[in-house]
Amino acid sequence: MAKGKKMKPVFVCSSCGQVSPRWEGRCPGCLKWNTLVEEAPAQRVAAPGAPLDAVPLTEVDETALKRLSTGISELDRVLGGGFISGGVVLLGGDPGIGKSTIVLQALGSLASRGLTTLYVTGEESPSQVRMRGQRLGAVSPELLVAAETDAARVADALMKRSFALCAVDSIQTMQRADMSSAPGSVAQIRECGALLVAAAKARGIPLIMVGHVTKEGAIAGPKVLEHMVDTVLYFEGEGGQPFRVIRAVKNRFGPISEIGVFEMTGRGLAVVDDPSRLFLTERDTQVSGSAVVACLEGTRPLLVEIQALVSPSSLAVPRRVAVGVELNRLNVLAAVIERRAGLNLAGYDLFLKAAGGIRVDGPGVDLGVAAAICSALLKRPVGEGTVLIGEVALSGEVRPVARTELRVKEAARLGFKRAVIPRAGLEEARRVRGVEIVAVATLADAVEELF
Repeated sequence: MAKGKKMKPVFVCSSCGQVSPRWEGRCPGCLKWNTLVEEAPAQRVAAPGAPLDAVPLTEVDETALKRLSTGISELDRVLGGGFISGGVVLLGGDPGIGKSTIVLQALGSLASRGLTTLYVTGEESPSQVRMRGQRLGAVSPELLVAAETDAARVADALMKRSFALCAVDSIQTMQRADMSSAPGSVAQIRECGALLVAAAKARGIPLIMVGHVTKEGAIAGPKVLEHMVDTVLYFEGEGGQPFRVIRAVKNRFGPISEIGVFEMTGRGLAVVDDPSRLFLTERDTQVSGSAVVACLEGTRPLLVEIQALVSPSSLAVPRRVAVGVELNRLNVLAAVIERRAGLNLAGYDLFLKAAGGIRVDGPGVDLGVAAAICSALLKRPVGEGTVLIGEVALSGEVRPVARTELRVKEAARLGFKRAVIPRAGLEEARRVRGVEIVAVATLADAVEELF
């Protein structure tokens, strides 16, 4: 580039990060309207440096990962045992779901043990943070608060002083003074995130960044932000329910899909020690359209009630609605029930829900979902004390899932007396005492056995 030559500005999509040389009303990448924002182009000059220092992997010092427990058992579980030295966590969730609450509780818990922590707030004043901290019982002289939006100043603080844990609430409010784009833009989030991550790793300070989410539920900003960090956590929960679930969707130092269950109270988020029992409270075992599934969330077996409603439809195309269960799973299982079990669902609306506001994933819930739909259609209850485990193939075959014995043990602990499982998992399930094991080969066999 010639000396003194002025570089033209570029336009970056705030939604997908697409770069365009000129402004357009519609982004050519994601096809969204009015998302292109003018930004100054990054000027990077290559400079000679020291040669690359590469060593054989066998000569790298083997050091154990040191975990920092927060004292909040469910949060430690999701993290894989606690925070890692220099590990960066990104926490996202809907507004008001409890992101700032759980972060302040974690900082306060560490501060109460004499560890110095830092809470950087870009959205609230220190007095507002103190007000919430008093309600949560998190006020401590070791918990430092800074109302700051300059990412460079935050990074400089991390480099100059050691903290047991630092929290930035939120990354969308951070900005760099040397960039002309507004806070929350793709470029600002990307560069501020990279600066804070580099500082945290250089000093070995655990860092948790709170992230806003879009209306689709994804963390706002460029996807590269999720690649920068070590762990990505999402807050889940329904507005009318007091229960909250933190789910790990990425974790370099622990299992993914692990969940932590909390209950929102007047003094913050309280740990739920027995979530399976919680999700099954006040369940009517004599009503049709209800089935209990044993799913596996990370390393934890969890029993959840699946509720189904089948209603005659007046529409040309019947409705399919799923809450807490993937809609595609409902559509596939409805087709398998019609084709392989011989039950007609063509003229009915199907409504499916996982009770308690939790979202269940994994093929192990297939048999329970299918049983709930069949129960609602036939108007016959599944049966008291019955849990269902198994994947349903398109052929109608019921296939085994991982860790069947662990799921059946959880059912036995909660008083369930019968487990309907795939025939291939019979030997593993028989190790559990006190539970009648019913092995089925196909979905048609399960329907025959249950109804």
